[in-house]
Amino acid sequence: MAFDLRDTYLFSQLDEQQLERVRGMSHRVTLEDGEALFEIGDPAKRFFMVTEGQIKLSRLSMNGNEKVIEVVSAGFTFAEALMFQERPHYPVRAVAIGSTSLLSIDSMAFLKLLRESVDTCFRLMGDMSQRLRQLIKEIDDLTLQSATGRVAGFLCGKYMNRGETRVAFDLDTPKGVLASRLSVKPETFSRILSNFSSQGLVRVKGGHIEILDPDRLREYAQSSGVCGQALGPAGK
Repeated sequence: MAFDLRDTYLFSQLDEQQLERVRGMSHRVTLEDGEALFEIGDPAKRFFMVTEGQIKLSRLSMNGNEKVIEVVSAGFTFAEALMFQERPHYPVRAVAIGSTSLLSIDSMAFLKLLRESVDTCFRLMGDMSQRLRQLIKEIDDLTLQSATGRVAGFLCGKYMNRGETRVAFDLDTPKGVLASRLSVKPETFSRILSNFSSQGLVRVKGGHIEILDPDRLREYAQSSGVCGQALGPAGK
């Protein structure tokens, strides 16, 4: 496998013999844009690592609207926590964003390996703890903060993660997916970006965004308490 497993947090403490066992319990999956990896309620016998592209994890609301739970990017794993449940089923739908490649890993075989690696057990516990904190923060953001603050927080996170005060980037996730992840309607997301642009905070051209005034943008985010909001694993 061309992708180095050690570059992934979950596998970084495994020795070469253990990594070979992971490779032996894995196979590659390739999906086209919009192709489903699994559906809600499918038996959760495997977990996954994205090696190229992105995976959208989502559920449907009572009125039939899609709610994006996470966007998982290359180098991150998902569905591994389900291996600790008895007869687990996937609680979300997983769909490829663009052409996507993954490793599909046998959960029970990996659970057997975990019993031999205390370091990996603690890393998995730490990862699940971090995700739990992110979900709790997201609940606070969605219930207490405005849509404008959430979008500002997302943009803040882009330049804070890079350690820069002015940064330009291309959205690698469709705007509609980002909007759902931030719990705003696509048209609201576009309108907020347009308002930020008219105020001179950002420059938007298609999927390309340049942050022009990070201080004022940060004020929007901090007034809502969401500066640097992460989008699940994709935002780590």
